[in-house]
Amino acid sequence: MTERAKGKRRSTGWFSGIDRNTFIHRSWMKNQGHPDHVFDGRPIIGICNTWSELTPCNAHLRDLAEHVKHGVYEAGGFPLEFPVMSLGETQLRPTAMLFRNLASMDVEESIRGNPIDGVVLLVGCDKTTPACVMGAASVDLPTLVVSGGPMLNGKFRGQDIGSGTHVWKFSEEVRCGLMSPEDFRDAEAGMSRSAGHCMTMGTASTMACLVEALGLALPTNAAIPAVDARRRRLAHQAGNRIVAMVEEDLKPSQILTRKAFENAVRAVNAVGGSTNAVIHLLAIAGRVGVEFTLDDWDRLGRDVSCLVDLMPSGRYLMEDFYYAGGLPAVLRELGDLIHRDALTVTGRTLGENIDGAPNDNPEVIRPQDNPVVPDSGIAVLKGNLAPDGAIIKPAAASAALLRHTGRAVVFEDIDDFYARIDDETLDVDASCVLVLKHCGPKGYPGMPEVGNMPLPPKILRQGVTDMVRISDARMSGTAYGTVVLHVAPEAAVGGPLALVRSGDMIALDVPARKISLLVDDEELARRRAAWQPPAPITSRGYVKLYVDHVLQANEGADLDFLKGGSGSAVPRHSH
Repeated sequence: MTERAKGKRRSTGWFSGIDRNTFIHRSWMKNQGHPDHVFDGRPIIGICNTWSELTPCNAHLRDLAEHVKHGVYEAGGFPLEFPVMSLGETQLRPTAMLFRNLASMDVEESIRGNPIDGVVLLVGCDKTTPACVMGAASVDLPTLVVSGGPMLNGKFRGQDIGSGTHVWKFSEEVRCGLMSPEDFRDAEAGMSRSAGHCMTMGTASTMACLVEALGLALPTNAAIPAVDARRRRLAHQAGNRIVAMVEEDLKPSQILTRKAFENAVRAVNAVGGSTNAVIHLLAIAGRVGVEFTLDDWDRLGRDVSCLVDLMPSGRYLMEDFYYAGGLPAVLRELGDLIHRDALTVTGRTLGENIDGAPNDNPEVIRPQDNPVVPDSGIAVLKGNLAPDGAIIKPAAASAALLRHTGRAVVFEDIDDFYARIDDETLDVDASCVLVLKHCGPKGYPGMPEVGNMPLPPKILRQGVTDMVRISDARMSGTAYGTVVLHVAPEAAVGGPLALVRSGDMIALDVPARKISLLVDDEELARRRAAWQPPAPITSRGYVKLYVDHVLQANEGADLDFLKGGSGSAVPRHSH
């Protein structure tokens, strides 16, 4: 190792030299048994681990970290694992999204404040991926993402069942008497049968595809099942590669270009990805200073068809997707829609990474001339109900409802919804539009995944399985239906959604990208004059900080003071 290579190490600001501070830094590290030679100027690789037993999707990441360490050591680096806040979508209340920005701050300051030259992000559950990428991007040290991988396919009564997707299906069947509680319990036991995150194309799988398309992860990272030995081998390879990235000084700012974001949009649409990818990609763009808007997402996604036949938009699951060829096969199938010259963590271009990628099952990964759903990219809607935009996933919606006008049935908040939705006297029919307010970033707070509102039981008993639903909330990437989400501005800040009343007519026209409240301007002005903002949710703590500073959904729902980055300059001495 040359003196020049040693001298550019950020970590030498802690460990190089003979003085009081370097004595302290080296001495305390040696209490873990580290020998002298690991402080000789070799690259120190932080392994940022979102492991937690409270985050089931990430509960195996300690094992994966060991394989990253093997690769780092083998390549001549010194790996040091550190924990950051873990966000479990299944357990954390009121919603993991409330804490995405907090976790990103944890990641950012943990990287910046410690003797780290490069970092591997170990992620899995929905919000851990964007939180870690946002935090690391704001520091801009060499960074590589390793996802935990999806669970094996769920099994129940001889069929494959998908996490999340079948939960929504089975719970509706229980509510209307088509499935017994005993069968419901049996399905519960068969759904989550291995380590890993949701094996549908939910948010976790979508974000794993997104980071691979952005160029932040090694090829095939997105789809290898968590318990497949190839996931461990990829982690080992990542350990090798991050050391080389430090030598090359290859940073996120060189990878996260406009072209990378355009590739990510097209990849997400091609895999039938989660609507949550929209809000997370906007937030990541804000951290690296790339101008990227909802209009960009809509424009880039219009000519992209859903090519991957996965739940919730299709039939198969992530295990099948990996065996078919995973994301490299999809990106290759997209052809000229992808910027092949975009740089990736491999040091090569995306085009070089996917050259020769096989498609071993064209039923799972379709060719462009035989898509699952044609021209089905996530659509951005605008109109007097959503002046700053709203989104819908056409591939998961009912085609007959993509153009629809119906009478609004309004729920003022989630408590109002749960109190009345099962009421047999609720004035609702299948043509109505369910409207849910005060579930946006400030209103809930945290913008929970409640946008895919369960239908009234009396409607379900009629054999109706979908209705138009509109809210300022999000929905799980595993969910489906004709669901309009992320309405901006949200109700809690006085957006037009706050003014909707039961009985109003609402027109949805997805092909025209319009959503309209059919109430005249004079009446809306009267309602606005009478509108009162909701009382503050709390007067203290992180939640107050969040509510005071969170941006709207169309800006990624980041905190306003977190846009951009503070770089990786070595902080002042602590002694």
